[in-house]
Amino acid sequence: MPFDTLEEKSFVQLLEMAIAEDVDSIGDLTSKATLPPDLMGKATLVGRSDGILAGIETGERVLKKLAPDAEWFSLVQDGASIKHGTEIAKIQGPIRGILSAERIILNFIQRLSGIASLAAKFVTKVKDLPVKILDTRKTTPGWRYLDKFAVRCGGGCNHRMNLSDGILIKDNHLAALGGGAVAIRKSILLSRQYYPGNWDIEVEVEDMQMFETALQSSPTIILLDNMCLEDMKAAVDRRNAVAPEILLEASGGINIGNVRDIALTGVDRISIGAITHSAPALDLALDYNFS
Repeated sequence: MPFDTLEEKSFVQLLEMAIAEDVDSIGDLTSKATLPPDLMGKATLVGRSDGILAGIETGERVLKKLAPDAEWFSLVQDGASIKHGTEIAKIQGPIRGILSAERIILNFIQRLSGIASLAAKFVTKVKDLPVKILDTRKTTPGWRYLDKFAVRCGGGCNHRMNLSDGILIKDNHLAALGGGAVAIRKSILLSRQYYPGNWDIEVEVEDMQMFETALQSSPTIILLDNMCLEDMKAAVDRRNAVAPEILLEASGGINIGNVRDIALTGVDRISIGAITHSAPALDLALDYNFS
């Protein structure tokens, strides 16, 4: 799964920062002091836990940047399921360069694979249901494009990329307009007037009264924030009867234990911030062969 233009730009910037903070202008003092420059060797990138691979391309590109004479051979592609002991890639070349690149390679692939793996867990829970699992803007600064790339590797979908990518009227927007039904109607009307083009308009509601007002105002999407299962099901039934073209999205307090119950209410989308802000890195390692 190659990077698109914005993901590519983001990776290049992150790679430059990673090299600057890890290698610096002096380089790898230990390897320079202890290893001859012509010492060759091999290494294998292997899985130490089960998960979904993401960002394999970053490994080869880190290696070429720090060890241009080394060679990288990918054995597994992005989106593939790996287990403990799975061989992901082979590396051969000057050991000094490979050792200098090792940590940055692992940092990229472990992080992205961790996000892909968590996304895949949520997707698997609802794979037989007509619902999309989405990420949010809860990403680490600078990493958003790659984090969302990893979500797609895990089978998830991307929500808004940034604040200019669609209209999402949240609780604080409504509060600033005075709150209540008037604020919901006003915010949707203002959004349509300000952006007369084909923009999605999503509005967040917290209870059935707010939902009913939003439903009558005909946004593109209604976000059901922290609603109980009973209210979500009631909202779906009401939407189906009155305005089946409006999408319903559940968000807030969603975890692996309750995501399927939420999907079974009939919502169209489930957005989960934890996929990007709380995904543990997938355990990977470089095993060396100096023989």
